[in-house]
Amino acid sequence: MKSTLSRLVLMIVTLTAVGCSGKSGSSSTISIAVIPKGTSHIFWQSIRAGAERAGKELGVEIIWRGPLREDDRDSQVSEVEGFVSRGVSGIVLAPLDETALQGPVADAKQRNIPVVIFDSGLKGNDYVSFVATDNIQGGELGGERLAEAMHGKGKVILLRYAEGHDSTAKREQGFLDAMKKQSGIEVVSSNQYVGADVEGAYKRAEAILSSYKKPDGSLGIDGLFTPNESSTFATLRVLQDNGWAGKVKGLRDGALDGLVVQDPVKMGYLGVKTIVAHIRGQPIESRIDTGVHVVTPANMNQPEMNQLLHPDLAR
Repeated sequence: MKSTLSRLVLMIVTLTAVGCSGKSGSSSTISIAVIPKGTSHIFWQSIRAGAERAGKELGVEIIWRGPLREDDRDSQVSEVEGFVSRGVSGIVLAPLDETALQGPVADAKQRNIPVVIFDSGLKGNDYVSFVATDNIQGGELGGERLAEAMHGKGKVILLRYAEGHDSTAKREQGFLDAMKKQSGIEVVSSNQYVGADVEGAYKRAEAILSSYKKPDGSLGIDGLFTPNESSTFATLRVLQDNGWAGKVKGLRDGALDGLVVQDPVKMGYLGVKTIVAHIRGQPIESRIDTGVHVVTPANMNQPEMNQLLHPDLAR
């Protein structure tokens, strides 16, 4: 990267036993509601592709509904409540808020509608399984990659996502844990949130980064860490628009030193497979780790990494 901000790592999420019986029923009568945090980002579209793939394999109905924005808690609560009233066979849910969705999930349990939580955690124990990346590990891997790219010295900023989101909070925690092991790296800001939507995150990220601008227009920091897709895209746009990152198009031309990626297709697939197994009385695990990987310019063209960066959603 040719700008003064010579080393940049942003973490993007595009591009991640309970053995009890649920409700019985034939495959033709099983309906599964899959409720994401949002529906616009490629991450959630990948989740949907995996969920629908599992639905076809298992011969069950997949109903995909969720809020457009990832900060619309009321909308997601209403979606869960609606599916509980409708009496679906099961719910696969990525909670927008680890507390706000507790009540609706408890109501589902009382109505004998099992719930699998995926992507982001939920307080309480009214669900049958949690299918997700180890987000603390993901944050740690991102921090380690950033430290490597910075040769163990310099100043970094953590731009947080939004309060109440278990998954991103754990990534942020993992990143800070990794930074504590780096005596030569100073975290100059770690408590500022950019928000859930790209446009809002753009404005907040620009304001935060502008406060570190030097008299010559360059930035007085050496690295950045963002914990999800929207905050990453917003921050990249800020760097582009202010001339801090040159002409940035993606990982290939050096804009990023690393991406910590999940496997959202796998997550959606296993979420549905797990809830259907529970409904059919088969044993399931209480926690299913869907994996996490670090993509770098050196390994991005490897088949496994390329598939994570560019999943075939039509397959």
